[in-house]
Amino acid sequence: MPRTFSPCRKPRSISFYEFWKPILKAMKNMPKLQSKANRKLQMTFEEHLRALVFFHLEEHTSAQHLLQTLKEDNFARENIAPANGIEKSSFGEATNSRGLEQFIHVFEQLQAQASKLLPMSHKELGQLTGVDGSLIDGTLSMLWADYRKGSKKAKVHVGFDLNRSIPRKVYLSDGKAPERPFVSKIVDDGQTAVLDRGYQCHELFDQWQQNKQLFICRIKASTQKKILSQNSIPADSIIFFDAMVLLGTAGVNQSKQPLRLVGYEIEGVQYWIATNRYDLTAQQVAQAYKLRWNIENFFAWWKRHLKVYHLIARSPYGLMVQILSGLITYLLLAIYCHSNFGEKVSIMRVRQLRTQIENELRGWPMDVDESREYVKEQALQSVNAKT
Repeated sequence: MPRTFSPCRKPRSISFYEFWKPILKAMKNMPKLQSKANRKLQMTFEEHLRALVFFHLEEHTSAQHLLQTLKEDNFARENIAPANGIEKSSFGEATNSRGLEQFIHVFEQLQAQASKLLPMSHKELGQLTGVDGSLIDGTLSMLWADYRKGSKKAKVHVGFDLNRSIPRKVYLSDGKAPERPFVSKIVDDGQTAVLDRGYQCHELFDQWQQNKQLFICRIKASTQKKILSQNSIPADSIIFFDAMVLLGTAGVNQSKQPLRLVGYEIEGVQYWIATNRYDLTAQQVAQAYKLRWNIENFFAWWKRHLKVYHLIARSPYGLMVQILSGLITYLLLAIYCHSNFGEKVSIMRVRQLRTQIENELRGWPMDVDESREYVKEQALQSVNAKT
């Protein structure tokens, strides 16, 4: 239900301002938003972004739910919505036809801020980028989102900084689009792509090596392996195989360039990892692949707690705007949780932020300095609890 507050006092929230502040820096040098018609813009880009971040932060389930809140919730009406309010048609037009360039700019700038602020959990492994795709259920009216007869789905392709647990790049396609071609688009020079078995392709392995693209990719255990040379295996280790090999069947799909293959076993499950990271020990290769689960955990958390797959747009343009706003919200949370608590994003901290905003809006007597002291106190309690 929408929250209500005393009409005699304009609601304000220092916590929301602190949470939002990185956006102000990210918007510097941003391309100016232009109206694509003669009609004056009904909402600025910042108002549009505020509304979408608010949508994710408060776990709204539809555009109608959000728009009702923007009309009836005092905080949302005074601090999120445009001064004259916003109608469904104007909000839909804004989401589906303008602002994408600005959303991309803010996402990239915010990602750069977070990358500088957040520490790398395994610096010795280098820049690791997990790449994976996730399907989004569509509606039959989304003719562009091909999947199968009687079903429409879109697919979001995300590059994820595994060392900092934040999104790095994003692309959108129809649900049937192959995922492998997006690896070269997502992973930059000097970064290592960390991939699951669905990305196994011996021809691509050759191409990536030729292009000096680094990768760590799990392969199927049944893959044919021609051993060229073997590396020593440490005693009492999870590693049972470390060699230079050619993968695949000769004359059919065998790789042309040798690569390294590492085999290890955990809890009875064997993992075979193909890689051209010759600088890492076999144990480090295993550790780097284990970090790939960070992107799986991200997708699950992102969908469950920020409601990013509840469609408020049907066009590819509008859906990309929605996806970017969800990623921007996550980056804001990553910066907020690290800056105030020295922690990664968690639902506990998100709920705490929501509660703190509500407390301030109900008229809890707290000025700016007191609010900051409260946040510091919460962070100190968190550190003490850990120690």
